[in-house]
Amino acid sequence: MTEQEVPVVSETAILAGGCFWCLEAVFKDVEGVKSVTSGYIGGRVESPSYRQVCDGGTGHAEAVRIEFDPQVVSYRDLLEIFFVIHDPTSVDRQGNDVGTQYRSAIFATSEAQLHDALALVEEMGEMRVYPSAIVTKIEMAETFWPAEDFHRDYYARNSDQSYCQYVVAPKIAKFREKFANRRKQGG
Repeated sequence: MTEQEVPVVSETAILAGGCFWCLEAVFKDVEGVKSVTSGYIGGRVESPSYRQVCDGGTGHAEAVRIEFDPQVVSYRDLLEIFFVIHDPTSVDRQGNDVGTQYRSAIFATSEAQLHDALALVEEMGEMRVYPSAIVTKIEMAETFWPAEDFHRDYYARNSDQSYCQYVVAPKIAKFREKFANRRKQGG
């Protein structure tokens, strides 16, 4: 490797905090994020479909797999954004989206991520960041199943739909307001 060649660095974060369309739209706007894939994790059925997950019988959470450059954005930065754009004090729901598939969860892909997530939640609890206890589950990641293609870039393709306008857009606005310095250039 020559001096000019810099190794490509990438890590993976997997987060669940309600509808994956919301999380995907926000994290695609974060500087240092290379890709965001909507999908399912934490259940007991192999290769579940959206319909199966929505019916609530598989045990999966709607989640996003985020590939990111830790030299540009840290895992902790991603977690801080995550905790601002969803309600981590609500069990199995985000707003009107109710069911275990909408739970708040962090699926660590390494022991370091597990430690960082646990430490951040403990810090936020000690600081009483929220009026209620944080119920976000933190566990090691298992198999992540990518969602069907029609979920890819859902907000970008459907921003005029009422769900996108009333649920997704406010989360994007909240991210942009609170983390303006974390937005992709030109975003």
